[in-house]
Amino acid sequence: MKVGDITAVLEEFAPLHIQESWDNSGLIIGSPEDEVHGVLVGFDCTSALIDEAVEKGCDMVVTHHPLIFKGIRRIDGKDPVGAAIMQAIRSGVAVYAAHTTADKVITGVSGAMARRLELKNVSILVPEADGTVGLGCMGDLPRPMTGSEALEYVREKFGLKVIRSSKPLEEPFRKVALLGGSGGGEIPQAQAKGAQLFITADISYHNFFTPEGFMVMDVGHFESEVEIVDIFVAQIRKKFPTFASYKSSALDRSNPVHYFVV
Repeated sequence: MKVGDITAVLEEFAPLHIQESWDNSGLIIGSPEDEVHGVLVGFDCTSALIDEAVEKGCDMVVTHHPLIFKGIRRIDGKDPVGAAIMQAIRSGVAVYAAHTTADKVITGVSGAMARRLELKNVSILVPEADGTVGLGCMGDLPRPMTGSEALEYVREKFGLKVIRSSKPLEEPFRKVALLGGSGGGEIPQAQAKGAQLFITADISYHNFFTPEGFMVMDVGHFESEVEIVDIFVAQIRKKFPTFASYKSSALDRSNPVHYFVV
């Protein structure tokens, strides 16, 4: 097996050409011609993930977030990104990321959120090109809910400790928009499409001042996107059922955000 065989599977699912212009999806470390004997899939490419890959005999890791995102002026082992880069190269581990590519396919990040909430009549929130890809999605809740009921429903479905929310709506509603990761910039599109609730992450303070009949929930960046790891693993195993592909055993502990409830 070669690295290029694995990347071909991932790019059939989430093509590189649809990524956002500012993104860095694709093969970040390694060559498509490198031999690969095992793949470890995680959420962020950290030194701990590279360690786990080496322990499992994997010479490739696949993550959602790119290891190298912005320009790097120096590679320093004291910096988390620099340390992971050095460790991957020294260990001969190829690194691949499917970031906004996986955000923009309906079977990717936001679609997984919709399935978790059992939404009906799901469509793309911000469609592009021929309408088959784009950011976020919209749909209808299985039943009408008040804001307070929706908060409990979302908390239970995502297994959350904390939800940041604007003032809950008192009247029952069904129309929901979703966008995994940092989706505050798409709040106007969600409103324009008639959503009564927008679920995303990394919402800034002022966006919690919502107009009448609209509310927002911030469920956490990691929490909104982490299901994509299972999707990547499933794609690889579907194509190569006997190949050594693993989901990181430390995934549940890899969220860099820690919550303290007192």
